[in-house]
Amino acid sequence: MADKLKLPASEAEEAQWWYDHREEVTKAFEDAAARGELRTGSAAKLAGQPGTGVTPATTIQLDPQDISRARMLAAKRGVRYQTYLKLLSTRLLQPKSKKSPANTSDR
Repeated sequence: MADKLKLPASEAEEAQWWYDHREEVTKAFEDAAARGELRTGSAAKLAGQPGTGVTPATTIQLDPQDISRARMLAAKRGVRYQTYLKLLSTRLLQPKSKKSPANTSDR
């Protein structure tokens, strides 16, 4: 598990990773339990990072062709199209100093 982690491309790939590393993850949990370090809640919430919790619902109207394209691109990544649109809006709304290089493969 010490290898550099890469984000899975799909839910199936993530499931395979958890299956392949089940013994290591179990040991890590057992060790954390022995040290009294297990808690409930997300890692971000436990770390006190801002932006955790419930997000307000927002409704926007999009062109049906844009929604179709978002569905197709989201499916390639193994996520729902709403999640994909949220990811895109988050990336685009970040200050320029925090933006990662543009991914031109979707254009």
